Amino acid sequence: MSRTYKATGINLKSMPLGEYDRLLTILTREFGLIRVVAPGARKHLSKLGGRSGLFVVNEYLVAKGRSLDKITQAETLESYPALSTDLLKLSAGQYLAEVVIYHALSDHPQEEIFYLLSEHLKRLEQLPKTNGDHRPYLVLAHLAQAVFHLLANAGIAPQVKACCITKSPLEPDLRQPNWSVRFCPSSGGTIKKEGEASSPVSQLQLNATELTLLQQLASRSLPQLQPNLGQQESSYTSWLSVERILRHYTQYHFGRIIRSAALIDNYFDSLPTSLPHAATV
Repeated sequence: MSRTYKATGINLKSMPLGEYDRLLTILTREFGLIRVVAPGARKHLSKLGGRSGLFVVNEYLVAKGRSLDKITQAETLESYPALSTDLLKLSAGQYLAEVVIYHALSDHPQEEIFYLLSEHLKRLEQLPKTNGDHRPYLVLAHLAQAVFHLLANAGIAPQVKACCITKSPLEPDLRQPNWSVRFCPSSGGTIKKEGEASSPVSQLQLNATELTLLQQLASRSLPQLQPNLGQQESSYTSWLSVERILRHYTQYHFGRIIRSAALIDNYFDSLPTSLPHAATV
C-alpha cells in the first residue's frame, strides 16, 4: 500500500506546532477534511510558508504518519490575497471556514463543498474594499448567502417560504412596516403568528424586508433590496439581522459556536455611531 497520496485542498485553519511546524486543517476534494503537518513552515524562507497560508489552494503530496500525516510537496493553484488585506472580508472568510469544518466529512470526497466554498471565497475577494465609501453590508450579504448555500448542501437549510407549523406559504408585505413573522431554529425556520401557540418559546423576529432577503438566498445570484428600501440604514439593519439569524440557526443545528462571528460583531461595533448597528433579534 502506498505511503503517500495526492490531494487538492483549501487551507481552512493553521496552528503553530512545535518550534517550526504548522498544523493545517485542509478541505480536500478527494478525502474531505484532513489535518496534516506542514514541516518547517514557520522557518524563514520556507517553501511551505506561503503555501500554508489561510485560503491558499494547493495540490499536495502527503506522506502518511502514525498519528499525523505530513506534507512533502505543495504546489499552489490559487489564492485569495485580497481577503487578507481587508479585515471584514478576512473575518467573513474565517466564518465560512468554520462552518465548513463543522459540516464537511473526513475520509470522504467533498468535491461539492470544495467548489461551493471556492466560489464564495472568490465572490468575497472580488468585492471592493470595505473602507471609505464602500458599504460593508455587501460583505454581510455575500456571507449570508454563502452560509445559506452551505446549510442547503448539508440538507438543513431553514424553511423560509412557508410556516414550519401550519405549512401555509409566507408572502412578506413590504408595504406594511409592522409586518413580521417568527423564526425558530428548533422548528426549522419561519413560523406564522397563528402557529405560535404550538411553537417553542425560543424565537426570533423577522420583518418583511428580512424575510424577503432570506427567501432569495437560495438563488445563485445575490438578492438586492428594492430601490425604495435600498437606503444605507435599511441595508445595514436588514443584512445584520439576516446574518445573525442564520448564525443562530447554524450554531443550533451544528451544536458549535462560530467563533469568527465575534470579529464580525467587533467590526460593526467599531463603526462610527452615525451608522446604524444590528437590529435586535
